[in-house]
Amino acid sequence: MKQKHIIFYFFILLFFYFSTIPASAQRVAYRFTQHYNERVELFEQLDDLDSTKVVMLGNSLTENAVNAGDWNVLLRTKNVINRGISGDDALGITSRLIQILPKKPKAIFLMCGTNDLSHHLTAEQVFEKCKGVIDSIRSGAPETRLYVQSLLPINENFGRWKNLKGRTDDIPVVNEMLRQYCEEQQITYINLFPYFTNRHNNVLVRFLSVDGLHLSKQGYRIWAEHLRPYVLEAEKE
Repeated sequence: MKQKHIIFYFFILLFFYFSTIPASAQRVAYRFTQHYNERVELFEQLDDLDSTKVVMLGNSLTENAVNAGDWNVLLRTKNVINRGISGDDALGITSRLIQILPKKPKAIFLMCGTNDLSHHLTAEQVFEKCKGVIDSIRSGAPETRLYVQSLLPINENFGRWKNLKGRTDDIPVVNEMLRQYCEEQQITYINLFPYFTNRHNNVLVRFLSVDGLHLSKQGYRIWAEHLRPYVLEAEKE
């Protein structure tokens, strides 16, 4: 009987110990790809995030802004932190929010969903996963201003991304569900999609991309041009 009591109290003590560890001291348990792990480890070592910063949060589209001068250069500011990871999806982003939300950044600009589409999910399933990320950010950092960016289009004519074959017209469907949800929740939604397509279809304009998915330098300049007013708005608050 005494041994059972000892074991019981041991687990009680463990519970209280782990429940009192600050979120900022926690480590990302989710492990996705080698690149994901390397970026997560890098973010754990950096000390560049605080309540004055604006976070660009997303996948390779966000990360690869470094190839165009990085976000501070593109947006002509100095308080933007790049937290993009190539290949990341909604689960991966949610798993590493513990690196971001405890720091209470001034704003988060979220873009996710494209890689979830490549997992053969329906448009509605992708929206639900993105919604989960949105809800996690709002509940974990209610004072942080959240901006949800639309998914960007793709161009299947490059023949590069087989897992996105046939998904061109699903992207605006996801975007519309995101727009409606953001409107209901009074979250700022930024519709970037039309600036990257021709009027008559949902295809990413060829010269704005390097491979049918990722953007050229010109593509990043267009993105930044339409994002900058929102970033300036966030920085002033």
